Amino acid sequence: MPVAPSALPVPGKTFIIDESGNGVWGDVPVPQALSIDAIQSIIQDFRQAARNAMEAGMDGIEIHAGNGYLLDQFINSNSNHREDRYGASIENRARLLLEVVAAVSEEIGARRVGVRLTPMGRFMGMGDSTPIKTFGYIAEQLNTLGLAYLHLVEPAMVGTVRDEAVDPAWDEIMQALRARFSGVLMIAGGYDQQGAEAALSAGRADIIAFGRPFISNPDLPARFRQGFAIAAADDSLFFGGDARGYIDYPTASAPLTHTSEEQSGD
Repeated sequence: MPVAPSALPVPGKTFIIDESGNGVWGDVPVPQALSIDAIQSIIQDFRQAARNAMEAGMDGIEIHAGNGYLLDQFINSNSNHREDRYGASIENRARLLLEVVAAVSEEIGARRVGVRLTPMGRFMGMGDSTPIKTFGYIAEQLNTLGLAYLHLVEPAMVGTVRDEAVDPAWDEIMQALRARFSGVLMIAGGYDQQGAEAALSAGRADIIAFGRPFISNPDLPARFRQGFAIAAADDSLFFGGDARGYIDYPTASAPLTHTSEEQSGD
């Protein structure tokens, strides 16, 4: 049984393995609302996971509080209908994230911790009644903790798809969070090389992150530097399956076996 801040229907599907071992998209059952005790256990799970990562040789960890995952569900008013200390007010809805950050920072040091947020996210039913206030409060709280960075996904991204219907509020919230977080700010979402360089020049962020382009371009930084074509990923091989479409893309010095075309990604 899935869990969530509140027992509400989930407007989307999730990737599962069927009885034959095939990857398929399935409906999500109405989740069970988490108890306070279960929430405390989850905080400790994050702590242990961070310690495990360090022991495995990682340099640091990123707490994923976006894209409709559990921490994001607590943050957004659409998905959090609780009336206890983890719901209702902005401070309460942000509480779980901040307690997770505190626990992980205590375990491995704040300078090894980053946080990812999707302000104004709409994926999997996310949404907040006062997004600038909500995410502005979170940015201000994170600003005091000495984190490695804050990672924001551009609001125009809905899952892995860019929404081309421009809403002025998207830029407003990004500018507000840039102003409220004085540490290293990373952004992602639909960027190509030209767009990334323009965003850095404009001071929109300190770092631009790329996700999907790295799957099909293991040498992506070198391709950017040398002006090589960017290979498009075969998204039919995403989510499950074997190594095909993940570790079999060549570097630019070898013949390309996938279509070479400009591709953006998060």
